[in-house]
Amino acid sequence: MAEFIPVDLFDIVIFGGTGDLSQRKLIPALWHRYQDDQIPEGSRIIGAARSEMDRDEFIAFAYDACKGSGEDEVPDPTAWKAFASMLEYIAIDATSADSNWDDLKKNLTDDGRPRVFYLATAPRLYVPMCEQLGANGLNTPTTRVVLEKPIGRNLETAQDINRGVGAIFEEHQIYRIDHYLGKETVQNLLVLRFANVLFEPLWSRNTVDHVQITVAESVGLEDRADYYDNSGALRDMVQNHLLQLLCLTAMEPPNSLDADDVRTEKIKVLKALRRFTPATAASDTVRAQYNEGVLGGKVVKGYVDELPEEKKSSRTETFVAIKTYIDNWRWQGVPFYLRTGKRMKDRRSEIVIRFKRIPHSIFDSNAGGSPNKLVVRLQPNEGVNLYMKVKEPGPGGLRIKSLPLNLSWAESFVLRYPDAYERLLMDVVRGNLALFMQREEVEKAWEWVDTLLAAWSEDDSPLESYPAGTDGPTNSAVMLAKDKRRWLDEAGSTSMK
Repeated sequence: MAEFIPVDLFDIVIFGGTGDLSQRKLIPALWHRYQDDQIPEGSRIIGAARSEMDRDEFIAFAYDACKGSGEDEVPDPTAWKAFASMLEYIAIDATSADSNWDDLKKNLTDDGRPRVFYLATAPRLYVPMCEQLGANGLNTPTTRVVLEKPIGRNLETAQDINRGVGAIFEEHQIYRIDHYLGKETVQNLLVLRFANVLFEPLWSRNTVDHVQITVAESVGLEDRADYYDNSGALRDMVQNHLLQLLCLTAMEPPNSLDADDVRTEKIKVLKALRRFTPATAASDTVRAQYNEGVLGGKVVKGYVDELPEEKKSSRTETFVAIKTYIDNWRWQGVPFYLRTGKRMKDRRSEIVIRFKRIPHSIFDSNAGGSPNKLVVRLQPNEGVNLYMKVKEPGPGGLRIKSLPLNLSWAESFVLRYPDAYERLLMDVVRGNLALFMQREEVEKAWEWVDTLLAAWSEDDSPLESYPAGTDGPTNSAVMLAKDKRRWLDEAGSTSMK
């Protein structure tokens, strides 16, 4: 059984403390870590936002956020009372020099404990907020600042943010968070590759036919219409989540798990990613918007129907599929297929390593069975499946079937394991940067994305469409069919040819 190791006393200030991220993820994450005795009493959790709210109202807000977020529908009264004693609220405009900075400083301890400022706000506010933190003397040797993705909307704006925040805080104080890096299966990808002699010799162009990375969402815009329509699937998902998964899949073995060693190897992958031209963008990418369709037995609106009237002509993509290559010794010639979209038929995130066919088969061509594949499943039901060929029992000839060697976290570990934000918040307190993005890492990712954005800007053809509740547009499948491949998933694992 896993053991939760307590962290030291700390103070955390959540700017945007009454916002969606704070309500859905951050406050529940801190509550769960307290329940598991990882957060010591005496720590301080301070919500900070422009909303006028007193401490009791913020505690009620936090209670509603935590209610139903774990195994218990209602927080235990005794435990909640102790947790609530750590909570405080400050009404403040963190971009203004004339705001309530003295009250905030009064609520922070000055005993050398880690001091975390979590900027759960729009990225355009990062620089002015950090400037105010610096101007008000809140940058101490133990201060850490957490930046949510996306860091900018292109290379230029990302550099502006990095430059502005970096003028106040040292690089080792800046935690650029991508919650996918906190998922158990993502971290287990490193263990799978580098702690098992079985896989690393096979992890190259010599035995891997291709790699697929899928992050499918069944939800639509929800309350994010303004943000999403100015971003789209490429900026919102590919630039961060999918590229991070690609880096961890393709990186060389780091010298150690030290943050700089791990991030250095990821940056090498980003530098080796093949850039796009208008011609390759046309042949190797697909972008589309979802239309009205049936999802979960219900009719759901199309993308433009969820937008205000003035945006009905939007060309923002809600789906993107990409074929790309990593031009280095290990992966030369191996295609990496990336796919993400909203309103797809189910919520699924997985990495599929498809191995090559055996060089010569001694079995009848009708025996069946597909080449081996390794499926690293991030959600739902985190785990790893290695599909092997086995003989199907029974008389009547030799029949081969692909079946998985299955490692399911839920079945293998009786303990509730922390979600991504829970783990990452504790890593911030500990000062562990390994699962956070380095400045150069963010900028190299944007360099690659910007070449695709530039190529798309020269193409004024209409976006493709796909019905909500499906796996995306037809041309996504056609792109792989041209290579005599197809999208792989667990449901079709035994029927792939």
